[in-house]
Amino acid sequence: MHVPLCVCISPSVHARVYTFARGCRNVHARHAHVCTHMRACTYTLAQPHTPARAIPRGPAPGSGLRLPGSVPRPERRHKRRADPDGSTLPAPGSPSAAPATSSSLSSSSSSSSAAAAVAAAQKAAGREGGPAGRAAPAARTMPRRGGLPAPAAARRPPPLLRLLLRLLLLAAPLQPGRGLNLCTSGSASSCEECLLIHPKCAWCSKEEFGSTKSVPSRCDFLQNLIANGCAGAIENPHSSSRVVKNVPLSSKGSGQSHLDVTQITPQKVALNLRPGDRTSFRVQVRQVEDYPVDLYYLMDLSLSMNDDLDNIRNLGTKLAEEMRKLTSNFRLGFGSFVDKNISPFSYTAPRYQNNPCIGYKLFPSCIPSFGFRHLLSLTDKVDRFNEEVQKQKVSRNRDAPEGGFDAILQAAVCKEKIGWRKEASHLLVFTTDDVPHIALDGKLGGLVQPHDGQCHLNEANEYSASSQLDYPSLALLGEKLAENNIHLIFAVTKSHYVLYKNFTALIPGTTVEILHKDSKNIIELIVKAYNSIRSKVELTVWDSPEDIGLTFTATCQDGLSYPGLRKCGDLKIGDTVSFEVSVEARSCPTEDTSHVFTIKPAGFRDTLEVDVTYNCLCGCTGRAEPASSKCSSNGTYACGLCECNAGYLGARCECEEGAGGETQAGLCREMEGKPICSGRGECSCNQCVCYESEFGNIYGPFCECDDFSCARYKGVLCSGHGECHCGECKCHAGYIGDNCNCSTETAGCVSSDGQMCSGRGNCICGRCQCTEPGAFGETCEKCPTCPGVCSTKRDCIECKLFNSGRLDNQTCQKHCKDELITTVDVLKTDDPNAILCAYPVNNCVMKFTYSELASGKSNLTVLKEPACSSAPSAITIVLAVIGSVVLIGTILLGLWKLLVTIHDRREFDRFQSERTRARYEMVSALGAAGWTLGIVVNNCNGGKQGDECVCAVLVGTSGGQVYEEAFWEGFLAMGSLSI
Repeated sequence: MHVPLCVCISPSVHARVYTFARGCRNVHARHAHVCTHMRACTYTLAQPHTPARAIPRGPAPGSGLRLPGSVPRPERRHKRRADPDGSTLPAPGSPSAAPATSSSLSSSSSSSSAAAAVAAAQKAAGREGGPAGRAAPAARTMPRRGGLPAPAAARRPPPLLRLLLRLLLLAAPLQPGRGLNLCTSGSASSCEECLLIHPKCAWCSKEEFGSTKSVPSRCDFLQNLIANGCAGAIENPHSSSRVVKNVPLSSKGSGQSHLDVTQITPQKVALNLRPGDRTSFRVQVRQVEDYPVDLYYLMDLSLSMNDDLDNIRNLGTKLAEEMRKLTSNFRLGFGSFVDKNISPFSYTAPRYQNNPCIGYKLFPSCIPSFGFRHLLSLTDKVDRFNEEVQKQKVSRNRDAPEGGFDAILQAAVCKEKIGWRKEASHLLVFTTDDVPHIALDGKLGGLVQPHDGQCHLNEANEYSASSQLDYPSLALLGEKLAENNIHLIFAVTKSHYVLYKNFTALIPGTTVEILHKDSKNIIELIVKAYNSIRSKVELTVWDSPEDIGLTFTATCQDGLSYPGLRKCGDLKIGDTVSFEVSVEARSCPTEDTSHVFTIKPAGFRDTLEVDVTYNCLCGCTGRAEPASSKCSSNGTYACGLCECNAGYLGARCECEEGAGGETQAGLCREMEGKPICSGRGECSCNQCVCYESEFGNIYGPFCECDDFSCARYKGVLCSGHGECHCGECKCHAGYIGDNCNCSTETAGCVSSDGQMCSGRGNCICGRCQCTEPGAFGETCEKCPTCPGVCSTKRDCIECKLFNSGRLDNQTCQKHCKDELITTVDVLKTDDPNAILCAYPVNNCVMKFTYSELASGKSNLTVLKEPACSSAPSAITIVLAVIGSVVLIGTILLGLWKLLVTIHDRREFDRFQSERTRARYEMVSALGAAGWTLGIVVNNCNGGKQGDECVCAVLVGTSGGQVYEEAFWEGFLAMGSLSI
């Protein structure tokens, strides 16, 4: 005889596949109640997502035909079914049957408004007319014939109904007592699944709960369960945090036992997490005063560093004097490196074995090349440092890059040889004048084995694996430096500053400073780098599980909170900063129910241990009653429900599978006029047996639900951030939306200055939507036309170009990663898309232009030198004053002369006029007296041509005597005379 076999996928986030059939064994209670239609069966765990073999489906119900070997269906009978609490309910379809409560995995809403809206939608779709409130027995799943899914018409409701239902779901708030109830519609068939739906959902394990039709589900909001009489039997765990170890912060480092120095508090925290429910705790960090320092000086001894070696021969004494101003407990060590002594990195010909400088005229003698040599362990006797340095000689390698990364890794991992103390700050100063070899460069020399990250110093304290292992990668360096709490300081020449500054973004906890070509500024460089390291605190997380979500909120020395940031800068020694750490479990682990991860400040030895346990099991599960009389002795009673043995069905396991005659088909219809079991299953034992679909699970009292018909985003069901329940996406914590594609996280919207979307937009679905005109970028950080953009770009120019300003290296790399800076001698301002900016620098003006490229990066064109106005010389000033006086005097004299000339001409004209008028009056008087006017032309000057004189002669008589009087030609001007 063929045995019916059912396969279903859990609607919980576990998404496990369970099979059950006649004769299956009992399994753990947390694996029960997975399928809505088999509440009365026990289950065995199968391989995840493995489809069961197809079982032929029998003829249509009521046909009277039966496949050979198939199990006959029970007859439809009007009998009373027992409820787990011992009461009885009228069988569906009987004359006295009243509308009963649906199962806990029913997707119908618990509110009357939602029910009315659904009824209206059904009426609009032409589906009204049947007993809409009919109780539905729990359903179970069976394969569809041939393993094929049900027809699309049977799987999807009419378009109008789907539209109205979608509008209903969007409009209904997911809150208790109003609209759609998230918990009751979450398809939870067990206590554990209920807790996974939402942090606000609770489970009622009371035996009598659910005996009346007014209670829709055991999985509901807490206040609903209490109102429905389930107080005292509710499973509703919450996330919590507990401080296990909390030693106060220290105020001073040296002079105390290292066990007494504490720079982070608390030291241990225990978390009990329910998935989706956040809990938080506060961490305080302080850079204590006078903390011990171990400094290891790692020097490039290639030939080009010969002058540097001469300048540091007395470095130990001077450096110790400066560092002891900062700490009373200082130790110094020394090591050197060149490169791998193999071709093509070094000279390997026999004639170069003892002296690779043979034939080199500038420096004919040097020592053989070597990879790394540890010369002096960390000690407080600085004279030994000077002695070791004075013994050193340079070597010669073949190519330009050096093997410094080999040396850095050995200095970091060989803790015992180097002498790193656990209770001290670890500084590793790396000095070089060239670029380094990195991972895969070793293949040029036939080294194909990657670096293993282990210590390989031999008895002579030399790197013994130099010719066997490849150069280490940046990732391996960062891991080992962080693992051993080492701050790496790159001291490099200016020509290679940009390259090593890029390295600092890839190796956490590192800084870079410019080294003069002769290393004369090395002490100033080290002190500056140490102060920079001590002025900032950044939290790092180690071994965090993938299903744990962490968010940080920093409260720095200014007292302001910066959500999404886990570091503070510009600190002084002794300042205390705090961080609010919020922790959330996204899901339950499949195996281990506890994890431990570590939070520590970068470069600190102090750590905070976080012990996480997952609260994924209900307490009532541990009180299960096997073969309980409450389950007709055919199942296990746990958390208020029966887990039926194989072959038994029903709320109290009272129905034996395959027993009885034909099933009443009406009990398997959602309402009159609808297909039996929604056309996606068969009616057996008054229950719907849903077909199996290759697309997912079909479930529900009438096979009306599935977990594959939800909205998709980019082809992924519920965007991969939620579970599909009865055509609706139930989003995981941290996501919202119809298809769960909208993240509620805001960490990606926080700009490098700590503002949300740089203060120019809103964070929507985890991404910035810029609202400021002209703003763009991932965090709206780019805005050429916004006020203050010049000051922002100024910070990038100062830190990237001049290694100054208020930004540290880490912040500069993050904040200015998209800035392309070029320097010019003359700044062009004819580009209409470029914005001209300027700022004062030491009584000069630094000018630059700023424009945005199509690639999204910023183009900054900067003057090489600030524009300064030169002061005039003393001679220039004297000449300018004299010239000004002369010019002004000349102008005044000219004006005076002009005025005098005008005045004289006016006086002369008046004089001439008066003179002419006087003569005219005289002539008139003479005429009246009898005088006669005559004109005589005389040769006045001896008869020369052109010298004739024209004279006027007055002839008259007086007393009988003739008189002659000569006048000049002025008389002719009178106009009244003629010749």
